[in-house]
Amino acid sequence: MLARIKGKLIGFLFGLLIGNVPGALLGLWLGHLLDKKLAHAWQFNRGAQQEFLYATFATMGHLAKSSGRVSSEEIRLAEHLMTQMRLQGEQRSQAQQAFREGKDSDFPLAQTLRRFRAQVRDSRNLLRFFMEVQLQLAFADGELHPAERRLLHAIAAELGFSGHELEQLLAYAEAQLHMFRGGGQAGGAPRQPPADRLRDAYRILEVAAEADDATVKRAYRRQMSKHHPDKLVAQGLPQEMMDMAKEKAQEIQQAWETIKAARNIR
Repeated sequence: MLARIKGKLIGFLFGLLIGNVPGALLGLWLGHLLDKKLAHAWQFNRGAQQEFLYATFATMGHLAKSSGRVSSEEIRLAEHLMTQMRLQGEQRSQAQQAFREGKDSDFPLAQTLRRFRAQVRDSRNLLRFFMEVQLQLAFADGELHPAERRLLHAIAAELGFSGHELEQLLAYAEAQLHMFRGGGQAGGAPRQPPADRLRDAYRILEVAAEADDATVKRAYRRQMSKHHPDKLVAQGLPQEMMDMAKEKAQEIQQAWETIKAARNIR
């Protein structure tokens, strides 16, 4: 309630201090205009975030269905993400409905993605985050079906990513799967040999294993900048996805720590 009248209250008090009753009335009016502007901005932002959530789960549903049937692993992943985002009640029902709508053969994928891209104002970091969530779904059962790969190329193209950029994202997602989610096995505990773990750490930082220390450090900083939770939320990431963003940032940090230990970087 206070947030809705904050501008009026500040304007009234400030106007009272500098101009007595007339100043207070002028301040109240100016504060009212400010409150209306802030309320409109909040409603627009919330609408954009709802569009983000709808596009995320509807596209996941379409991707899951592209291989012919939706697997139990894909359903579990979608439910896990809803839980991680703390979606409850109506919000969770809306996410589940979006997933179901996405499974329809006539689901308007291209229009949904174009609307989503416009809502996030073509933010490269948000578009990449969206793609990474879709790749989690694609690898939910531990492998990438050819139909899923074809659809991912179509999704990436609609969002402005080249085929080469998608292949980089696929390598990134596969490395995350192996390093942090047990290669798709239950439990998710890393069971990799040290050499494989190091290989995947480089793939997560998107840098060659032969690169010098300075280049690797720049790659780490670049990835952290792309995935910084506060920065993503400021750009329009729904608050509900903050924990997902934090998890990705932590995985990048762990990949960097793995490389640091192998190279003895201080």
